[in-house]
Amino acid sequence: MLMNREKSALLIIDVQARLAPAIHDGQQVVDNCIWLAGVASQVGVPTVVTEHWPQKIGGTVEAVKAATADACYVSKECFSAESDGALKGTPVEGRRQIIMCGTEAHVCVQQTALELRWAGKEVFVVADACGSRDPANRDLAYARMRAHGIEIVSREMVAFEWLQRGGTQMFSDVMKRFIR
Repeated sequence: MLMNREKSALLIIDVQARLAPAIHDGQQVVDNCIWLAGVASQVGVPTVVTEHWPQKIGGTVEAVKAATADACYVSKECFSAESDGALKGTPVEGRRQIIMCGTEAHVCVQQTALELRWAGKEVFVVADACGSRDPANRDLAYARMRAHGIEIVSREMVAFEWLQRGGTQMFSDVMKRFIR
C-alpha cells in the first residue's frame, strides 16, 4: 500500500532531551525526525508528538520542538501511546495511515506501532528516523514489526509517496527545501 498525505498523520515518539544523547546515531535520528516534520508541514500532514514521562526524561529536544511548533503534543506514562489513551482526540485517531518515527524503536515506537496496527491502522515506521540505545534492539524491533504487518520505510519513501507526482508546485517546493 502507498502512503497518502490525505490519509496520513505523522507520529513522533519520545524524542526527548535526556534520552536522545543515549541513542545510537542519535543526532541523525533527531535530524531525520525534524526533516519528516518539515515535509509533513509542507504537504499538509498533521503531526502528533509524544513525550514519555517528561518530568523524568525531559521534554522534546528543542530542535524538534521548534520544527513541530504547530503539532499536537501529548504526554504519556505507558510505553504505548495507544494503550495509554494519549492519542485520543489527536489527528492520529482520525487518520487511517500513521507514519511513525522516534525513540526507542524497540520500546515505545514498537509497542505503539503494534497496538495501532491491531486497532486497524496502516502503520509505517521510518527506519532512518528511529533509534534505540543499542542498534541490535532497533533491528530486532524492525523485524518483529514487519512480521506483524507494519511497513518499514525510509524518509524519502514517505516524501515521494506523499507527493504522488512530479511537475507540481508542491513537488518543486519539497525538492528545493528537503531533497538534495
